[in-house]
Amino acid sequence: MTDIAARPPSVTAGHVTALRLFDVANAIDLAAAEKLWSEQARQGARSRLTGTPPKAVSFGVPPLSLLLPSVPLKLGGEQMEAQVSARLYEFGAVTLAVRIAAEALGWDEFSALVNEVDAEIGPQAATTLWQELLAQLRAAVGPALDRPSPSTLEEDYLVATVHLFAQPVVAASLGRDIDLVPLLSGEQRRLAEGARADLLSRRFSYYADDLVVLTWDRAFVYEPRRDTDVADVIEVANAQLLEMRYYDELLDDELPRMYDLVEATRRWSFSPRRFASLARRLYTLVAEVTELTEKVDNALQVTEDVYLARVYTAALDLFRVKLVSAAVDRKLAIIRDTYQALYDESASARAGLMEMLIVALILVEVVLAIYPHR
Repeated sequence: MTDIAARPPSVTAGHVTALRLFDVANAIDLAAAEKLWSEQARQGARSRLTGTPPKAVSFGVPPLSLLLPSVPLKLGGEQMEAQVSARLYEFGAVTLAVRIAAEALGWDEFSALVNEVDAEIGPQAATTLWQELLAQLRAAVGPALDRPSPSTLEEDYLVATVHLFAQPVVAASLGRDIDLVPLLSGEQRRLAEGARADLLSRRFSYYADDLVVLTWDRAFVYEPRRDTDVADVIEVANAQLLEMRYYDELLDDELPRMYDLVEATRRWSFSPRRFASLARRLYTLVAEVTELTEKVDNALQVTEDVYLARVYTAALDLFRVKLVSAAVDRKLAIIRDTYQALYDESASARAGLMEMLIVALILVEVVLAIYPHR
């Protein structure tokens, strides 16, 4: 039996990227953000997938990529410089990426680096780095944010990428000659076979020398051609999850208020204006959320690239984006039904009021006929 840890190849070139995604606004004017950024003599460019033909994969509206100043990080007792970048999406999400280069590391060292990055700037780390970077970005492009959000909603993800091993490696051997489990799980103790199998179940390869393995909060990518397409679609899936969570929570907060307003309005059922006003508010909410969620759904379109489509679909399923999206659709349906009911009640109230006025006019005519004016 082959010992996985016996002779794992060393990592010659690669990197570890920590992603932190924030909902910062109702929408972002990317052209305005790009102009603001360029006025400060900084680098920025609209994103595109590097290794995939445009007709195979395309962004609905290409996000804006920005390069921020590097930051120092202390990992494993050593001081390192980490590259920092940001990506702005039209639908109000921002991704901050902190990338640490990995060169000439043994596999165990590379795996340890991944876990150290998670410990230092991961979701459980006591660090202000992400908030400082976000504040820096907001200060630079703040005027481009439409209705900035006070929400603290965020997502995080960790991507370990290898471009070159010290010796040739085929995808089929990864997992046999190299133990991916400590890197993907963050656990030092050996997992049960069932847990290991589940952790490694979402693995995809197109060529003999590439591989991506997805988990809930981490991914391993072996890409000798240095394409970033896989990492990009993983990021987009996380951004879609973040925004769908935001709208799910927004509607969770709105529904109780809606019920209270409906009851208050019905206590004043003789006033059709109250029905109409609330109905317009609900219609506006439904139209706005529907428009924005459609932008989120259409953030990335994968058509002809079967491999990338499989990775993207698996990421959406793994992150439960479709389940959260379905929950948003159900809550929107409740609000639509409530709007329709209020509209009908408003119409009935108006009709009832008109009938009362007509009856009153008839009574006036009858009285005048019986007691003519003298």
